Amino acid sequence: MSRVSESTVVARIGKPHGLHGEVTVRLHTDQPERRLAVGAVLDTEADAGSGVPRTLTVRSTRVHRGIWLVAFEEVPDRTGAEGLRGTRLVLTGDAAEIADEADEDTFTEAELVGLAAVSRDGEELGEVVGLVLGAAQDRLVVRLADGREGEVPFVAALVPEVDVAGGRVVLEVPGGLFDLEG
Repeated sequence: MSRVSESTVVARIGKPHGLHGEVTVRLHTDQPERRLAVGAVLDTEADAGSGVPRTLTVRSTRVHRGIWLVAFEEVPDRTGAEGLRGTRLVLTGDAAEIADEADEDTFTEAELVGLAAVSRDGEELGEVVGLVLGAAQDRLVVRLADGREGEVPFVAALVPEVDVAGGRVVLEVPGGLFDLEG
C-alpha cells in the first residue's frame, strides 16, 4: 500500500460496471470495508478540467467475482462513471493522519525515495528513486549501482520488508527482473 504527498490513496477508479454508475476500483488500502463504507466522503485527485467532483460520497459497495465495485451519490449513470476513470480516491488532512496510524503498511513516496534497496542476504542492489502508482499494482523505481533503473512491483512477495527508520527496503528479486536491455 502507498500514499502520495500528504494524502492517503484509498483506491484508483477503473472502468464502469453496468448502467447505474458503478465503477471498478483498484484498492490501495488494507481496510476497504471501512474506507469505502456507505456514506464515506472521499476527496478526489483527477486531471485538471476533467469535470470530476472534488469529493465523492459512497452510495454503495459490493464485491463481484473478486472485484470491488463502488457507486457514488454524485454519479447516477454509466456515462458519469466513465468520466471517473483513473481518478484517485484519497483521504487528506486529519483523515489521512488517522488512516496512516491505522495502516502500518502505508508509506509516502517521500519516505520511500532514498531508501537502500537490498536483497534478503543484505547485498546492495541500488536505491529507491520513485514510486509509480499503477492500475494493476504500484511499483518501486530502483536505480541500480550501474545507473540503470528498474521497476519492482510493490507487493509483499517481492518487497517483504520496508524499514524506513533503518533506511532500507528488502527486495526478493526474481532472476532477470533487472536484466534490462541498454
